Amino acid sequence: MYTIKDTNLIKIPKVHDERGALAVIEKEVLPFAIKRVYYLYDVPSDSFRGGHAHKEQESVIIALSGSFEVIIDDGSSRKRIMLNKPTQGLYIPTHIWREIDNFSSGAVCLVLASTTYDETEYIRDYNAFYHLKGEM
Repeated sequence: MYTIKDTNLIKIPKVHDERGALAVIEKEVLPFAIKRVYYLYDVPSDSFRGGHAHKEQESVIIALSGSFEVIIDDGSSRKRIMLNKPTQGLYIPTHIWREIDNFSSGAVCLVLASTTYDETEYIRDYNAFYHLKGEM
């Protein structure tokens, strides 16, 4: 059973010269193969996203632009992590509840996922999540 201690910040390699910076995500950087990529943008600062856990999907969340906070919860502990660097990603394993809020103006949140979209593997009710974690 995963806990928030199993989440971690991943350093994304970059190359920088007078022309600007280039960040590179290759298979050696992530603990899983990427099956889906999506991003959130134009999120109002008073909104939140997420509010779910996954049964099968692992994720890495990256602030490509601007900043936001990710709240992770394993049913016993909660932690708030600020993401504001495009060279840093937050790895979230399965069965960890996540919420994203405090979006800055112009923030872009990139998510790299280990699975394709499947609504049946989402846990969208916190009480169901909490009870499921207690049974694991």
